[in-house]
Amino acid sequence: MIDDYREHPSGLPGACVAELLCDRHDPASVAFTVRGRDGLSADLTYGELHDRSARLASGLASLGVGRGDHVATLMSKGLDLVTTLLAVWRLGAVYLPLFTAFGPGAVGDRLRRANVRVVVCDEHERHKLEPGTELGGRPSWRVVNTGGTLCDGDVRFADLLHGPPTTAPVAVGPDGPMIVLFTSGTTGRPKEVQVPVRALASFECYLTYGLGVTGDDVYWNVADPGWAYGLYNAVVAPLLVGRRSVLVASKFTVEETWRVLAEYGVTNLAATPTVFRALRASGRPGGDLALRRVSSAGEPLNPDVVEWSRREFGTAIRDHYGQTELGMVLGNHHHPAVSREIRPGSMGQELPGWTAAVLAEDRDEVVGPDQIGRLVIDVRASPLMWFEGYRNDPRATAERFSRDRRWYVTGDLARRDGDGYFHFSSRDDDVIIMAGYRIGPFDVESVLLNHPAVVEAACVSTADDLRGEVIEAFVVLRTAVEPSAELVNHLQGLVRNQYGAHAYPRRVHFVDELPKTESGKIQRAALRMRAAEQQPVPADSASRRS
Repeated sequence: MIDDYREHPSGLPGACVAELLCDRHDPASVAFTVRGRDGLSADLTYGELHDRSARLASGLASLGVGRGDHVATLMSKGLDLVTTLLAVWRLGAVYLPLFTAFGPGAVGDRLRRANVRVVVCDEHERHKLEPGTELGGRPSWRVVNTGGTLCDGDVRFADLLHGPPTTAPVAVGPDGPMIVLFTSGTTGRPKEVQVPVRALASFECYLTYGLGVTGDDVYWNVADPGWAYGLYNAVVAPLLVGRRSVLVASKFTVEETWRVLAEYGVTNLAATPTVFRALRASGRPGGDLALRRVSSAGEPLNPDVVEWSRREFGTAIRDHYGQTELGMVLGNHHHPAVSREIRPGSMGQELPGWTAAVLAEDRDEVVGPDQIGRLVIDVRASPLMWFEGYRNDPRATAERFSRDRRWYVTGDLARRDGDGYFHFSSRDDDVIIMAGYRIGPFDVESVLLNHPAVVEAACVSTADDLRGEVIEAFVVLRTAVEPSAELVNHLQGLVRNQYGAHAYPRRVHFVDELPKTESGKIQRAALRMRAAEQQPVPADSASRRS
């Protein structure tokens, strides 16, 4: 089975991303069904995608974009987004996705660190690219605007589509970079993950064996392509294997989700546990659904949600596990060749091409069944392994691998039972996963510390029935500053505007000091315990120091 992937076309020396994802497919076949914000839908064929992306590639080339250059998007899901991705890859350039909920500070940090040459953005996102305190000084990148109202120096997206397709697709080979993403950690700024072309084999393996997507499926992956899971599996993998994928431009609502499932006859659905919990809480409207495969990823899946899915959809949700640095590696797979009985609460078993293990917490030795330890990937025994380290960050890279580079350390604790099923235990870091989004405490704390009233800040996660986890902030104020509901609202708004609307602290506690170790490290475990014991600070009343 895995021999198919050793011979995958992405391993050829002349690998060209545009050809692998578009040009080699039947031009009459549908690549995407795009549902707009107005509820209207349109099919985009591979032939149309080829023509549009070839024209846009020539337009981007006229702006100086070439092989190895970084191009970012700040766009909602839709026709223009997938056109831009293919255009970037036609030029041999590298694509940087930006989550549309990010504020100017998070956007600017990523653009500068990736040395982006061009940003393609929707008109309603353009304000995040204006020079100022949050974004920083005058930017070095050009802006391509998909809207009708342009700012000074902007290039109109539609104008770049009008020219002839004069640029031939560029081959970058299996080790050539095609994507760069930023992943959050517990300390320091987000780390850069560079995805090479050979990672496509891993994405195809998951789509085929993990999700079980077939040629007759109506496949909808709800995840936002501004993040790894959505980009890898809602856009890139379906293009690679020539499968139609549904893209919904509007933001998630339970009402719209039920409508899309029914109107499009979705047969294969992938989403985060947060989506399924929201659907369960809403109650399903009348009508039959066509679902036959349902998958979950991004955070641990509650066993009760699995049983709800079995009753509601007639099929159980199958949980999967992966990371930005790996793609998906474990799961309760759908493909009949690797499908096994679901064990509720389990992450399942390895995908073909991956070998995982559980090591002792204090040494690089595999532990016995049902012993909790560090979840790792055996690099030597995993032919689909593509991650080699963080870009420009050797220290963070060293923390991810054992000294002999045999083991990739996921940062999660797990156990493996006697039948080979992996069970998530906890993270051995403090990354917060809320509604499937990985949020580094450092990112939120840095914004809070920008407020003149704040001396220190620490963020932790607490359990939430809908989102899985929510952020709670512990804040030390300057001596002359009194806590207030107004200050709570201001701090929350600061995080929304400067970092991201998805990451603001739902609860704020004002404290006299933060618990620390003798070396000065914040004791986040103590804060999580305190958060569980304390009443949250309501937004409509003043708080007291604790």
